Amino acid sequence: MHYSTKLLAGAALLCVPAITAHADQIDDAAAKFGARPTVLDLGISPKGDKIFIIGSRKDGGDNVIVVDLGTKAAVPVMSAAGGKEQLTQCSFLREERLVCQVYLLASKGVEVTWATRLASISSDGTDIKALSPPTEMSAYYTSAFGGGLVDYNVAGQPDSVMMTRWLATQAASGTLLSRSADGLVVEAVNLKSLKRTPLERARDNASGYLADGKGNLRLMITQPTNSAGYSRRETNYFVRPAAGGDWKPLSTVTFDGGLATGFEPVAVDPARDVIYGFDDYQGRQALFEMPATPGAAPKLVLANDRVDIDELIRLGRNQRVVGASYVTDQRVAKYFDPELSKLAASLSKALPGSPAIAFVDSSEDESKLVVLVGSDVDPGNYYLFDKATKQLAPIMAVREELVGAKLSTMKPITFPAADGTMIPGYITLPPGSDGKNLPAIVMPHGGPAARDEWGFDWLVQYFASQGYAVLQPNYRGSTGYGAQWFQKNGYQSWRTAIADINDAGRWLVKEGISTPDKLAIVGWSYGGYSALQSQVLEPDLFKAVVAVAPVTDLDKLKEEARRSSDYRIVENYIGTGPHIDAGSPARHADRFKAPVLLFHGDLDLNVGVDESRLMNSRLQAAGKSVEYVEFKDLDHQLDNGDARIRLLSSTDRFLRKALGIK
Repeated sequence: MHYSTKLLAGAALLCVPAITAHADQIDDAAAKFGARPTVLDLGISPKGDKIFIIGSRKDGGDNVIVVDLGTKAAVPVMSAAGGKEQLTQCSFLREERLVCQVYLLASKGVEVTWATRLASISSDGTDIKALSPPTEMSAYYTSAFGGGLVDYNVAGQPDSVMMTRWLATQAASGTLLSRSADGLVVEAVNLKSLKRTPLERARDNASGYLADGKGNLRLMITQPTNSAGYSRRETNYFVRPAAGGDWKPLSTVTFDGGLATGFEPVAVDPARDVIYGFDDYQGRQALFEMPATPGAAPKLVLANDRVDIDELIRLGRNQRVVGASYVTDQRVAKYFDPELSKLAASLSKALPGSPAIAFVDSSEDESKLVVLVGSDVDPGNYYLFDKATKQLAPIMAVREELVGAKLSTMKPITFPAADGTMIPGYITLPPGSDGKNLPAIVMPHGGPAARDEWGFDWLVQYFASQGYAVLQPNYRGSTGYGAQWFQKNGYQSWRTAIADINDAGRWLVKEGISTPDKLAIVGWSYGGYSALQSQVLEPDLFKAVVAVAPVTDLDKLKEEARRSSDYRIVENYIGTGPHIDAGSPARHADRFKAPVLLFHGDLDLNVGVDESRLMNSRLQAAGKSVEYVEFKDLDHQLDNGDARIRLLSSTDRFLRKALGIK
């Protein structure tokens, strides 16, 4: 199949200026790799005549631009300041109207609060309306949550969209916020008048709803609580017919240490009247479908005997289910739609390097598709594919700063743990390297309920460009490989997880990729915890430790969730017992031998900034070598160009000094 690749005229109007280093100590590579992505999100209008682009600014701010594909005119319609105010997502409600979500952060003393707000904006930027009702920003979920978009349509109400919101506030009671409100309600919101019409009465235990893309509520999700107001470790799902009626029990999912048991519905197919969901199959997560009626038995749709099926592929404004995917060495997409399957294969074959293909959006009739193309050595490019003309037109690169840069190949490997278990992972070597006697970094992923997979990674690629070999282990405790691999999660089973991570360092030396004096460990979030805990377990292995937003005390992590209704779930996940003290690196600062570099944002809601402050003070008190960098007004992701550039350049200087390399 032949595809034309005519460039969209005027695309240069959408680019943001390249990052310029503003201090001598910040190298050019850090400036390029630390820059925020040029494009954060991109979507197409129902008729396929317009696209929106969320573009980033160096300061952490975001701009939304609407481009007319006929005239090529680009119109700015909305912006966010960055830091405490971020644009997290947009989509077209109608041809001439978008909805965007703003995420807000604030702090009062040691407490960090958040809120979301939804705004409807005309595609020419002249009319902005608040879809979220006016409420004061609060630390508490009922007033902080500015509403969720459930469906672009409401049956019988063509000018309305379907939204959820909380009706009233919460009142503090002791250390727990107990609900004094009716709970979550579903409403039809008229886009012209903003009039709200109830569609579903408020329920204090409802946590969400799923619609069918045709304006009908089909699934209700509830989170039961105990007598103290804490959520129980289960989620209940209810179903009802498209025509309406009573809610009937469908399934229950229970949680223990992060492992879910039971059928978890994730989507409704209105054409077939079936529900898609995930459940266990022979020890791994698989995709099932079942008729959208109570008492029906799930039917297996897709399973893999090596890994979990972890993603449902949906397309367009109606979120039509078109396939599912899983990750072995690379992500594999299995399309249920034969046309899309053929198109994905043809595009991958036709484009240089046989890249990964993802269909990220479509016009309502699916005649025009937004396609994201990328690989380990390509941060990605957005294209517009027209089925009628078979033209594939470039729109924008995801990272303009890295266009034309020589990046490093990410290669899947396995290495043996001490008990003989083969641990999967990825090795990335510097461009042109022979892979021998290199300074090397073991980089464990965050989560721990996550996994690394093949593709572009700005941290990995930066360090490879600076001459480091980088190994990313999918240690036991990672998700994606089934319940047996997950064990009791990376906190309760930290000894196994950290041992696997340390064995990754030994493998680098055994293979001659590095030497004992040139091994470092760098991690973010749980990866940062792993980097610190590796010193507790084996203080002589790594010669330098870098931890970004790390957990440092497991009891402290539990206490951070004390005021949340999910506290008992978090407590169950982290557990109780001797592993808490032994697995908290801040309590064992005396064991550290390698120098430590810490980074943290002071508005981190995932892992409180006090975790790094505690680790820093304990290491200082023990007379250990430690440096600590705290970023003001930034959260867990440090989503700011200057901050990320500083993180990269400071880490490189720190590692070179610690490892004795020039």
